[in-house]
Amino acid sequence: MYIEELLLKNYRNYGQLEAHFENKVNVILGENAQGKTNVMESIFVLAMAKSHRTSNDKELIRWDDDYAKIEGRVIKSRGPLPMQLVISKKGKRAKCNHIEQRRLSQYVGNMNVVMFAPEDLHLVKGSPQVRRRFIDMEIGQVSPVYLHDISQYQKILQQRNHYLKQLQVRKQTDMAMLDILTEQFIGASAKIAAKRFEFLRLLQQWAEPIHNGISRGLETLEIRYRPSADVSEGQDLSKMIKVYEEKFDKIKNREIERGTTMFGPHRDDLVFFVNGRDVQTYGSQGQQRTTALSVKLAELELINKEIGEYPILLLDDVLSELDDYRQSHLLNTIQGKVQTFVTTTSVDGIDHQTLKEAAAYRVETGTMERIQ
Repeated sequence: MYIEELLLKNYRNYGQLEAHFENKVNVILGENAQGKTNVMESIFVLAMAKSHRTSNDKELIRWDDDYAKIEGRVIKSRGPLPMQLVISKKGKRAKCNHIEQRRLSQYVGNMNVVMFAPEDLHLVKGSPQVRRRFIDMEIGQVSPVYLHDISQYQKILQQRNHYLKQLQVRKQTDMAMLDILTEQFIGASAKIAAKRFEFLRLLQQWAEPIHNGISRGLETLEIRYRPSADVSEGQDLSKMIKVYEEKFDKIKNREIERGTTMFGPHRDDLVFFVNGRDVQTYGSQGQQRTTALSVKLAELELINKEIGEYPILLLDDVLSELDDYRQSHLLNTIQGKVQTFVTTTSVDGIDHQTLKEAAAYRVETGTMERIQ
């Protein structure tokens, strides 16, 4: 899978951009604040219908314009696929193969991307919210059903929290309504937790040998899901539901006192262990970076296994964050099999054949031209 053509209109600092890319490594060069990351982000948004940098879609629209448009021609094993996403103040409209998609969950997954940016190094040491977002976005790429389930879960969570607040301030007294919302919430929670357990088990299978290779056989990586309730991977849905029911029954009064839902997938986390030790707490910066890199490379393999094609890899200003050995490992892994975009201010000092053979582009104040 690769993106052959990208068209931008009124996107960030680009009034108009038309670019053609090679099915190999594409290096986007330029000084800071010229628009390198905006190109990278636009490819990500075209695939995922959301940005990795902001949750406010209006920021994607160029100043004083009413809408932004991203179009791409994606080449897949079964042929070309035109994709289009229009972002306006009213919302988003998505087209696949010139056909409007009624739901974004039907649109996402037609083009697959893996993003690796400096903030992804926070996957290990950042907040649980960063890791939950990572899980949800990656599962969503290979499972449209999950995107629908997580959307339903968030709606029920919002309704339940609102009702708990009403009970807290005694604007409501009907416990039967809370029981209905809790039952809906538990059903949705069990589905989400089961899918996350399954995804992380697959990710572990790919990440462990990759990490072992990068660490020259010295380290073993383990990825564990840490749920806020006592559900576990071996349980089927009915068992998970029973565990959640018992939990929520015990804490009903405490939740009303606090006016919020205290357990569920929105409070779960995942933990990375290297040689049995929690990397977030005890790992060196090098171990944390190796873990993040291993997870990203594992994503490439996992998506390839699930859909039969490698996704597009976006390396946004990340090479400079890795030492020579990790840089070489990353570039050796992708060589010849993954279309890759690399943004950097300069490739000086990176001595690798993959970059010498790359297509190169220069970005300057919202314009981009091919230079190699």
